Amino acid sequence: MKYAKLTLCSDYKTGKIDKRIYGSFIEHLGRAVYGGIYEPGHPAADENGFRTDVNALIKELNVPVVRYPGGNFVSGYNWEDGIGPVNDRPRRLELAWGTTEPNTFGTDEFMKWCKSADIAPMMAVNLGTRGPDAARNLVEYCNHPGGTYWSDLRKKNGANYPYGVKLWCLGNEMDGPWQMCHKDAEEYGKTANETAKLMKWTDPSVETVLCGSSSYGMKTFGAWETTALDIAYDNVDYVSMHQYHGNSDNYLENFLAKGVETEQFIKSVISALDYVQGKRHSKKRIDISFDEWNVWYHSHGAEFEKWSEAPHILEDVYNFADALVVGEMMNAIIRHADRVKIACLAQLVNVIAPIMTENGGRAWKQTIFYPFYYASNFARGYSLQMITDTSKYDTKWYSDVPHVDMSAVLSEDESELVVFAVNRDLEDSITLETKLIGFEGFKPGEHIALEGCDAGDVNTADCEKVRPVKKALDAPDGRTLRTRLSPMSWNMIVLKK
Repeated sequence: MKYAKLTLCSDYKTGKIDKRIYGSFIEHLGRAVYGGIYEPGHPAADENGFRTDVNALIKELNVPVVRYPGGNFVSGYNWEDGIGPVNDRPRRLELAWGTTEPNTFGTDEFMKWCKSADIAPMMAVNLGTRGPDAARNLVEYCNHPGGTYWSDLRKKNGANYPYGVKLWCLGNEMDGPWQMCHKDAEEYGKTANETAKLMKWTDPSVETVLCGSSSYGMKTFGAWETTALDIAYDNVDYVSMHQYHGNSDNYLENFLAKGVETEQFIKSVISALDYVQGKRHSKKRIDISFDEWNVWYHSHGAEFEKWSEAPHILEDVYNFADALVVGEMMNAIIRHADRVKIACLAQLVNVIAPIMTENGGRAWKQTIFYPFYYASNFARGYSLQMITDTSKYDTKWYSDVPHVDMSAVLSEDESELVVFAVNRDLEDSITLETKLIGFEGFKPGEHIALEGCDAGDVNTADCEKVRPVKKALDAPDGRTLRTRLSPMSWNMIVLKK
């Protein structure tokens, strides 16, 4: 017998949701920038070369913050290459991805684009081939009002007022041997500490993100976090985590269980952060920046011409099953809103992204657009504590996987309750019984679902096979709301006061 029970109390909150958990990521990789957000000459391009059709879709997603310029790219990036007159900028060999970087889009263009898309910038500094000096100069360029070399150069380049970048990543995945000038934990911790110190001396208002281990499966995971954080504790505010899920063996039941791994990863990082806080007897708490997360496997091994410019690489065409797993990862982030304060769906356009484009042509929504869209627009407020009781199943990689994965959010004014639920079962509908305590006067709002699709169904510019449907939602019977979840489905259930 398959079942799912959920108990919610309006007074029992996990924590306030930071809107920055609905952030995203733009790297100089493939067509994320060139042909993605930026394409001068496109029929929909504005005077700055920004694609207004892409910006319209981004605004639908309600993205509050975007991380830039990388990613692996940043570990070899000279930020000075991307400022000043475009015709004077150098073309560089980009070693992280084996392409040529024209540098026609850089820091100044990114800041203009953020303004056009109503997005706050989250900048990363190069702690691979460079270090503290270049980082503090970039902070001065972006944030100092004027009267110094770098701030006056920003003014000369057309930006009279500071960009006011408040969030900064101290490098990227520095424990990865694929990273340019990767480091061990102690070496990185010392470099990150000195970099953060100089950046905060330049602008005391900035927040810094220490690189966590590159993935849950890294041999360095755990020891890396505790070692680097112990060294840099006083000068950092967050520790990053990155996770991508794949379906390499094409085993669907196993793939749909991937959210279990996201849950465990978050808990493990929290344990590492709290261990260091306890070890140091510190009152300061370090939280998580989950600044790369997504499904990514379709484009592994794809070939392209080396040293080409903005090639079609890492352009996963997402299917219906991928959308369900993205929904599960979003649920895990929401459930841990007390500690996950920033999260970036990687990436935003074309490269493993919810939005795809044609060069010179159309833009459209991939399947993963929808679970992210509904969470970003409806899951604002407080993450609620949940008591769950569900039937479970086993796969060859995971055991005791709940048939239904859930999260719940109470709006900030406490007038709306939203439950997100993924039914992982491939064959059977499951009735979700939600016991409501303290929700008197709440009535059915809407039930939105992604359902009725084959696992491999995809969206293209010509045909959107995976799209949300509206369903009838019964009123609560006393304190119990019963909602039928179709097999293999993502669901959003809304009650309004």
